Amino acid sequence: MTEKMRLVKFLAAAGIASRRKAADLIAAGMVTINGKPPLGPGDPVGADDTVSYNGVPITQNPLHYLILNKPLGYTCTNFDRHAEKTVFELIDLPNAPKLFSAGRLDKESEGLLIITNDGDYAAKLMHPRYEILKTYIVKTSRPIPHSELERLRGGIVDDGEHLCPRRIDEISPGQYRFILNEGKKREIRRLVRAAGARTEQLQRIQIGQLKLGNLQIGKWRKLTAEEIQATLHN
Repeated sequence: MTEKMRLVKFLAAAGIASRRKAADLIAAGMVTINGKPPLGPGDPVGADDTVSYNGVPITQNPLHYLILNKPLGYTCTNFDRHAEKTVFELIDLPNAPKLFSAGRLDKESEGLLIITNDGDYAAKLMHPRYEILKTYIVKTSRPIPHSELERLRGGIVDDGEHLCPRRIDEISPGQYRFILNEGKKREIRRLVRAAGARTEQLQRIQIGQLKLGNLQIGKWRKLTAEEIQATLHN
């Protein structure tokens, strides 16, 4: 940990409790910083501080930020025991804490996926209020008429849910660039289906300012500090 973080975030990142529960533990006097009770849940904790819970010093797991080029056929969940293959099987990170994907790609989709153990960071990537844009290249079973593209651009209602892409560009007949702010479940596939076509290929190529680049499919690497910030800005 190179920068200071709020005490509740430190406790959550260390796996002691959720941030809400951590605030209760602090209020109950069960947490100390350098042997002293903190003033509150927002107290800063740095690399040189010793945080203890019930008198036992806490060792915090380091935070990890990875980019993966997800292949077809892999799921993005840790919790589906029936999944044949998960993206976490592709991550060879010794002594890594429990990781999760910051946003998902369905089993039939591929491309840029962020893997992390930083819940606050993941929330910023996924929550629509932060307006982090995600860019996809989509190939369809047939060209979508311009009139239908205009209809999709204006937003549609599907199964009672409003689907409204930020932007759709035609790259060539049958190939499109979709930009989403909020990735609702299978949103692009539902939009394409509403236009009378099928999604033949769906690849995410960009999150914020971070591009997939030439990372080979099925491969991963750690993000630099600059790249982490790039994902949080459009």
